[in-house]
Amino acid sequence: MTAHSRLVAGVACALGAAFTPLLGQTADGQWTMPARDYAGTRYSPLAQITAANASRLRPVWTFSTGVLGGHEGQPLVVGHTLYVVTPYPNVLYAFDLARPDYPLKWKYRPDVDPNAVGIACCDAVNRGAFYAAGMIVYNLLDGRTVAIDTATGKEVWQTRIADLAQGETTPVAPFVVKQRVIVGASGGEFGIHGWVKGLDLGTGRIAWTGYNVGPDSELLARPGTFRPFYDKGKDLGAATWPPDAWRHGGGPVWGWMSYDPRLDLVYYGVGNPGPYNPEQRAGDNKWTASVLARRPDDGALVWAYQFTPHDSWDYDANAEMILAELDVRGRRRDVLVHFDKNGFAYTLDRATGEVLVAQPFVDVNWAKRVDLASGRPVLDSSKLTGASRGNVKHICPTLEGGKTPAAPAAYSPLTGLFYVPTINMCMDYEAAVATRIAGTPFIGATTPYHPGAGGNMGAFLAWDARAGRQVWATQEPYPVWSGVLATGGNVVFYGTLDGWFKAADAQTGRELWKLKVGSGVVGNPITYTGADGKQYVAVYAGIGGDWFLLAGDVRSDDPADVRPPADFARDLARHTSQGGMFWLFSLP
Repeated sequence: MTAHSRLVAGVACALGAAFTPLLGQTADGQWTMPARDYAGTRYSPLAQITAANASRLRPVWTFSTGVLGGHEGQPLVVGHTLYVVTPYPNVLYAFDLARPDYPLKWKYRPDVDPNAVGIACCDAVNRGAFYAAGMIVYNLLDGRTVAIDTATGKEVWQTRIADLAQGETTPVAPFVVKQRVIVGASGGEFGIHGWVKGLDLGTGRIAWTGYNVGPDSELLARPGTFRPFYDKGKDLGAATWPPDAWRHGGGPVWGWMSYDPRLDLVYYGVGNPGPYNPEQRAGDNKWTASVLARRPDDGALVWAYQFTPHDSWDYDANAEMILAELDVRGRRRDVLVHFDKNGFAYTLDRATGEVLVAQPFVDVNWAKRVDLASGRPVLDSSKLTGASRGNVKHICPTLEGGKTPAAPAAYSPLTGLFYVPTINMCMDYEAAVATRIAGTPFIGATTPYHPGAGGNMGAFLAWDARAGRQVWATQEPYPVWSGVLATGGNVVFYGTLDGWFKAADAQTGRELWKLKVGSGVVGNPITYTGADGKQYVAVYAGIGGDWFLLAGDVRSDDPADVRPPADFARDLARHTSQGGMFWLFSLP
């Protein structure tokens, strides 16, 4: 056994041996919510596909969604029905997996306002649906949540939750806890007043609205209930802003959520403050770039922690909050693990928000470290931005992040490791004064990118969140923008922007199998048990998100789309074009 192998085996033994069942996991063989379980692990115990046989995987069924665009999110499998949601115009398909050739059971085609496409910041994506109470619940891009009867494909209810006129769009996957459907909105680049809402599952009625910035009354931060670990005082969401700036301060919610049923807390990340020019918003700007913990029934805010106070680099904190039990400094802890855009990986106590571990998982130079006593990053003053500072060179990571929040990591209780899609890029940042006009961009910065050290722009890595260290990494030529699936067969799956879908050994990172799926993968793989008892793996192919904007000529159906590629990714369009495919794989 090599030294590297001994290290991997030791970490797996130390972290995985005493693991207890995952929170809120669905029945083995199904995938009924975005991350499969309430803990956000994207782990399935299915184990027919192993490191020994993964090389024999083959495609067994494909389906064209009929939509070109960023296919983020993931399909669902409930019973023996497959549910697929497309990007705009957000068509929902239901396929019968118990019959030969998987025929279409029904299709729900909503009438989505096309104006939403011009307002959506970063492509007209959809991050998926949630199954609950015989319904598929998901968001339409134009600011509505819908619930569809799984037996008939008919709409049960729809609720207007967001305001396009203010720049709010709704690509986020809803999150259902008990009788609440929890939803948020994008729009940090438009200076919205960021919020989450709890809807009634049965009727769609809005039960509560909790803002992420502003006075305590609007945050639902009640005396005696709201107790942040590091911060004291009233109305922190308003007092840490210039007067009234919080009213258009951003703080969107467009990423992933998790839930601890024992603590009865829902966790979600909050995005960037607006505008990008930090000199227009003196103060910490709470609670942007933060994690918030709320009660699902009434939205009461219990604690919050800010990863990047006074965010000067667009370091949204919308990435997933993965819940696990780990031994940290000799003590078993219920933790929340988060890989932030700012390049630090955090292990927090999920009952209180105390930071237990914070270490960089990519190259970071805007901060020297995170001070555990205060929870604050120790800044490098030479990397601070602002209109008066001119063009600040070589900040790592870029505003795309050390990991995009759009692509969730996975956790395996077998190895005790977290599997992380990462980005290796740096940027220059030149801020300018911005003016807010409702429904128009409120940005104020020019931020060209360049590859980071080594020239590769991404990597897929395994992370030990107990100690805050990388265990292994596989370099990729482009940023890794897909989510990750971890399985009981000790195989992990992910996709690449240049159109490969890959399987790797969870212990060592060794590549086991790959297939070219045509378009870049920005979605999240799932696995399930078919009606024939076999294990299947599924994923979307369809490049999009920011990479539709950066890759240049990847949409050939539009003769006007002859945009040159970004300087740092000149050849990406040689390897991929836009697409919209669902792929299904199994062993022979």
